[in-house]
Amino acid sequence: MKALIAALSLFFTLMVNAQEYRIDRLEPEFWWAGMKHPELQLMVYGPNVSELKPRVNYPGVRIRQLLSLENPNYLLIYLQLSPKVKPGQVSLEFYRQGKKVLSREYALLARQPGSADRQGFSAKDAIYLITPDRFANGNPNNDAVDHLTEKPNRAEPGGRHGGDIAGMRQHLDYIAEMGFTQIWANPLLENNQPEYSYHGYSITDFYRIDDRFGSNQEYRDFVADAKARNMGVIQDVVLNHIGSEHWWLKDMPAKDWLNSTEFYSETNHARTTVHDLYASDYDRRKFAQGWFVKTMPDLNQRNPHLAEYLIQHSIWWVEFAGLSGLRVDTYGYSDKDFLSNWSRRVMHEYPRLNLVGEEWSSSPSVVAYWQAGKKNADGYRSHAPSMMDFPLREALLNGLTQGTSWQGGLTTTYETLAHDYLYADPYNLVIFEGNHDLPRLYSLLGEDYGRYQLAMIYIATMRGIPQFFYGTEILMTSPIERDDGRVRADFPGGWPGDKVNGFTGKGLSPEAARAQSRVKSLLNWRKGARAIHQGKLMHFFPEQGVYVYFRYLDKEKYMIVLNPADKAVSLELAPFAEMLGSASTAQDVLTGQVFALDEALPLSATQGLILAVE
Repeated sequence: MKALIAALSLFFTLMVNAQEYRIDRLEPEFWWAGMKHPELQLMVYGPNVSELKPRVNYPGVRIRQLLSLENPNYLLIYLQLSPKVKPGQVSLEFYRQGKKVLSREYALLARQPGSADRQGFSAKDAIYLITPDRFANGNPNNDAVDHLTEKPNRAEPGGRHGGDIAGMRQHLDYIAEMGFTQIWANPLLENNQPEYSYHGYSITDFYRIDDRFGSNQEYRDFVADAKARNMGVIQDVVLNHIGSEHWWLKDMPAKDWLNSTEFYSETNHARTTVHDLYASDYDRRKFAQGWFVKTMPDLNQRNPHLAEYLIQHSIWWVEFAGLSGLRVDTYGYSDKDFLSNWSRRVMHEYPRLNLVGEEWSSSPSVVAYWQAGKKNADGYRSHAPSMMDFPLREALLNGLTQGTSWQGGLTTTYETLAHDYLYADPYNLVIFEGNHDLPRLYSLLGEDYGRYQLAMIYIATMRGIPQFFYGTEILMTSPIERDDGRVRADFPGGWPGDKVNGFTGKGLSPEAARAQSRVKSLLNWRKGARAIHQGKLMHFFPEQGVYVYFRYLDKEKYMIVLNPADKAVSLELAPFAEMLGSASTAQDVLTGQVFALDEALPLSATQGLILAVE
């Protein structure tokens, strides 16, 4: 009997030794000493890796918790990091029945000086939104990559066209010279989907730049190059869902990693259910836990370990790349308690950073719910400083297209702005003329240059942080119904052989060149206009269809005048006496023309003015 037991013991020992253990993934691949949050989650993935017991031997680092998920191929290691831990190589050793079978060196890096105090984007900035695949192809050699499924097809509006990080880097001077101070690029992380992968919102690897765009290091260099030109970079973050080809889907960590795994349940897009006093739990769940489409599995952030993974991934990119902010896609669709914790943790690490969420609603009350500082009736607390101002964008478009009347025209814009009392900080909202999900502004305005220039003036001078979509400055067009592939058309000049070059001006129509020059003058003037960045706002109910508002700070004062009518107007100035005071003249900041303020102001049809009141 003893011989049998000994033989069995030897057999099982040999089986253990023969077991092939390896680490296929370790995420995040490195971290930093000196972060404020004292814990670090390591996700270890490999065959039956949960059978192993890790050990660390490094001053200031200890294992606080080990967690095996439902899938034995995953092991979560929660490390406790001392505030005084030094940068260095942490040795991770993995044991099976007392025998070391694996080891891995894990780097704790030194942070860049001032990293925690980095300044985020603010109202002094102007943001340039780029769809990278459609901006410029700087490196044709990465258009097709063997291990990535979809290959380039520039002839297909929904296909990959080859734009990349190299293309954006090559044109940083153009972006800076135009007057932009921040760049927001649609997601650059890997989207290894069989088709329609160019947009970046079906992420298949949270820690890897898509090879067709470049590498992690190229992205980091791009941010550094932008910074050298006094521009920051905002990363587009997706927390709500992943792509159906994400590596998790090949070997799911746990059944509750996704929402609605047993059957496909699409979201109802009912954004108001989050704070509706009368909403059913069914409708709330269907909104937050439903999927967008079958190729975008919905993540379950109620799982605390997935939530921690997503929080760390966001912080990792800020620290690694040197970002000035994060823009969060489909913000309210994620679990709202998770969003509160996510935004709190990111802002705890970087108190001066800025986060802007996408809440695509025309209702200010819905958007306001998610902004930091808002006192919500249900006690919900957000820590995201900014939100995208969809209500104001819709009001501006309506104001410029509905015709002049006491209920329509720019009166709509005036009345929407009157809802600013709902926001905790309306001056920190991101205002915009268009984006990658909306038909092109110039097309929506009927290709009317006069109304276009009114929109440019409004976005550049209204309260908030202005954002412009690439190509708006050269009057790019699209169908007026939603057509994503054509909205996100290639920027002319970004590909060899393009007959028109928007970067150099070659081949641009006279009107497009005129628009580009106007935007450039407007944004470069804006850089030095403190009253636009920090000043107060007073607006006046439209008279004669003309909308007038003032931005003012100390002795600096600007009068913005917008006439959307198709006829000239002689605007009486008496109604604005409380702002004009004793001033006798005002000068157009873009043309230098001086206007007397003791007589009516002559306005041409669809004319806008920015007047420095003297």
